[in-house]
Amino acid sequence: MLKFEVEIFARETIKPSSPQIHDMKPFKLSFFDQFTPSTYATQIFFYSATETTTTATILPQLKTSLSQTLNLLYPFSGRIKDNMSIHGFGKGVPFISARAGCRLAELVKQQEVKSLNKLLPCHPFSKESNNEMVPLLVCQVTIFACGGIALGLAYYHKITDAHVAFLLCSVWSKICGGSGPPSPQDVGFHGLDEASKLFPPRNVVPQNYLSTMENLWFPGSNNSITKRFTFHAKSITQLRAIAKGEHQATPSRVQALSGFILKRCMAASRTISGSSKPSVVAQAASLRPRILDPSLLQYSIGSLIWFASCAADIADESGTELSELVKLMGESVAAYDGEYLNSLQGEAGFEAMGELISQLETMFSSESEKPDIFAFTSWCHHRFYELDFGWGKPVWVAPFGEIRSEFMNHAVLIGTKCGAGIEAWITLDEQRMSLLEKDAEFLKFASPNPKISSL
Repeated sequence: MLKFEVEIFARETIKPSSPQIHDMKPFKLSFFDQFTPSTYATQIFFYSATETTTTATILPQLKTSLSQTLNLLYPFSGRIKDNMSIHGFGKGVPFISARAGCRLAELVKQQEVKSLNKLLPCHPFSKESNNEMVPLLVCQVTIFACGGIALGLAYYHKITDAHVAFLLCSVWSKICGGSGPPSPQDVGFHGLDEASKLFPPRNVVPQNYLSTMENLWFPGSNNSITKRFTFHAKSITQLRAIAKGEHQATPSRVQALSGFILKRCMAASRTISGSSKPSVVAQAASLRPRILDPSLLQYSIGSLIWFASCAADIADESGTELSELVKLMGESVAAYDGEYLNSLQGEAGFEAMGELISQLETMFSSESEKPDIFAFTSWCHHRFYELDFGWGKPVWVAPFGEIRSEFMNHAVLIGTKCGAGIEAWITLDEQRMSLLEKDAEFLKFASPNPKISSL
């Protein structure tokens, strides 16, 4: 087996190039940001070698363009204070330069996702102390022996959802590739703070609200393991057909796949416990497209997601159709429509959110036993495979390597390079994962850790 090692040879801090940034007023968080626990979401973009991909050209190009990007998306250069706002935009973004002794194809060929964490500057989805010195973006660039590149990014989740991650990378890649450098006068995008205007922060957030949200994100500590499964287009089409009820519309790819994964994970739990166990399913729903005027939040920085949650006790393997489970999950997301989100705006919105969190707290508590919490996040709607920093489009985009044990019972869905399939990065405790990997029904549709065809 390949012994994969990464050598860090430089650590720097990249700051906005415009002096005007120092005079920007504090950037307020929204109350959705305030509820989000302190943790990093991550991504790794892999690029094949080209004639121009040398350490001497790549690193200066990335650093200069990142500095220009921070002129436009300046909150990423600051630090959060009192869980209320971002200050100190001159603090900058840590930038790590590293090299790997092997070829990119050799790393991917070994089929071990855990090694990918060496390409990231922070451990994905681990609990971070709520420290005001925590950077809001951290970058690591690793150059492989073949000239291939891994760009590993860690986004502080309090201000970054998938939409913001794509916005950041899109702006950065365009500047880096030479197709859209800003002029020296370009400082800040219009509308960066719209979320905090619609959903203003509170000076004091009740501790029980924060504890409930932390329990949702970090449901427990166990020996967890992360595995990658690919669902090809044919399998997804079949699952959508199975998940369609008699009087329902055909569910989306993500809806059908999430319901199927949930059903098989719950079957594994039932095998372990010997009986049906209460379960809660939480789906990360982006609020941006659901608001009455989505254009308002196009450039807004913040973690504008909410976990649409519902009790999924009905999912007994022998008696419940996949269509019933998918319908239940779909209804929980559909409840967050434009009219409802409109009611959450302004000062009264925080009180309404408090009621939602209290409902979650009730769901998590059970007189008999603590329920299993299964969470789903989808990045399938964002064109991450289109991001070209000047050396072509990525050959692979991975969300992380392996997640720590506190963040378990979770699946991240991301589209494949061809766009027709979906990769599911599933984190479960070892016992459940062992059962899932042997589940004949699951393996009818899932391909465990297949080869990356473009490498």
